[in-house]
Amino acid sequence: MSRPAYPATRIKICGLTREQDVDAAVAAGANAIGFVLYPHSPRHVTPERAGALARRLPPMVTPVLLFVNATAPETIAACACVPGATLQFHGDETPAQCEAAARQAGRPFWRAARVPLDGAQDFDLLHFAAQYPSAQALLLDAHVPGYGGGGKTFDWSRLPTNVASHLVLSGGLTPANVGDGIRCLRGRGLSLAVDVSSGVESTGPDGLPRKGIKDAALIHQFVAAVRAADAPFADPS
Repeated sequence: MSRPAYPATRIKICGLTREQDVDAAVAAGANAIGFVLYPHSPRHVTPERAGALARRLPPMVTPVLLFVNATAPETIAACACVPGATLQFHGDETPAQCEAAARQAGRPFWRAARVPLDGAQDFDLLHFAAQYPSAQALLLDAHVPGYGGGGKTFDWSRLPTNVASHLVLSGGLTPANVGDGIRCLRGRGLSLAVDVSSGVESTGPDGLPRKGIKDAALIHQFVAAVRAADAPFADPS
């Protein structure tokens, strides 16, 4: 029996702060680049800086602006700096707030679902998806202090298998485990993408990650691991 074909897993590299990291992500084949506009994040960039970095992106590579509890005017002002960006709401925004900000900005949006590390089985993703019917995608991240970027994974196997939304797997992904994540979640939603930040960051002399500073070799390894996981299910046409 032949295996079903699935669309290629899309790849987002998030938390970029430097030109060389944007260029490395593009060269590796990333489909989207994320800029963190949350001032309390160590990966924070200003909207103006995000705009300057986004101007390096070629066509078909999407800039994504990550917001945490920003006001609608702040969101709209940031969008003016980054034409064509998708919005990612990663805080405690209500469905009405997400809808209003995206509508006023005239941009599609993703909504982050913060899944408990030790209680994924208690997180009702189907109910969450029903609250955000116009979200372009749901981003599945581990619920950690600081609104993401903590390098933690949750139990992927606990998620439902019939989510009528496009899914973006995030939270603790690395070149070593992203293939397992893809194999676990493939076919559970309308499509699957992956989002990595800490898993492709450089390490300092102290052995700790340099948050916001990416490692070009790790980015290439991550993309290669995604492509390897996709290969058995590629559409031969």
